[in-house]
This record gives sequence, structure tokens and C-alpha cells, in this order.
Amino acid sequence: MTSRTRHAFFTILLVFGIAAAHPASAQLGDADRDGIRTTIQNQIAAFQRDDGAAAYGYAAPMIQGLFPSVDAFMAMVRSGYQPVYRPRSVVFGEAVLTPQGPTQRVFVTGPDGKNWVAIYSLEQQPDGSWKISGCTLVEDEGSVA
Repeated sequence: MTSRTRHAFFTILLVFGIAAAHPASAQLGDADRDGIRTTIQNQIAAFQRDDGAAAYGYAAPMIQGLFPSVDAFMAMVRSGYQPVYRPRSVVFGEAVLTPQGPTQRVFVTGPDGKNWVAIYSLEQQPDGSWKISGCTLVEDEGSVA
């Protein structure tokens, strides 16, 4: 991992780790929850079939600015996000609206059998679509490999 990639990776973790720590301030509507879930499902599906261009398309403009090419984005995902890049299982948890925007908890089992909670941050685009603005992985303490 280059120093630029490492810096961007840790910036993402810091920014979205803070967002995930705040309690929910409101509930999301059904249409928003469905849109958020579909966005995450589609990105994970793109990762699983190694369709970097499609996966990159679900990233918010800020993420695309940090990783200005599909190759840079996919290198970051492969090196730091194996549980969502190659999950054995995916179960959606709660989606909530925080002061920083919506977050979605996704319970994943990584390729090594460890369980993780992926806390996704999303932002709604001017056209109404949802884009992923960050993902924080937290190892599930109840994990049994």
C-alpha cells in the first residue's frame, strides 16, 4: 500500500468511524432503506465478479476523488476490505440516520471465516441515488473462525 493510499484509507476510517459512533437521530423511510441496501448489495456483487468499474460506480464522489481510478480503488478494497470484497455471507442489519447521514450495518463473514460488522456511510446524490461514502470494518467479538 502506497503512503497516499494508506493516508486516504486511514482518513476514510477516521471520518466514518466518527460518524458511526453517533447515536441514531431519526429513522429512514422504506424507500431510502431499500435504496441504501440495493446500493451496498450491488457493490458487493460487483466485487464478487471482479467488476471494478461497476463497484467504483457505487462509490461517492469524495471516495472517487481519493481514489481517482478504478485500479486504485480496487487495490484499496483488496488490501483493506477482504470481508466485503470476498464475503462468505452477508446479512443486513439496521439502517439509521445519524447527524452525519445514513449508516447501514452489514454483518459479513470474511473469506477467512472471521465475522465482521461493516458500517457503511452513504450520501444521497442530486438524482436521488445513493452512493457509498465510507465503510468501517469492526471485528465481531463473537466471531469463531
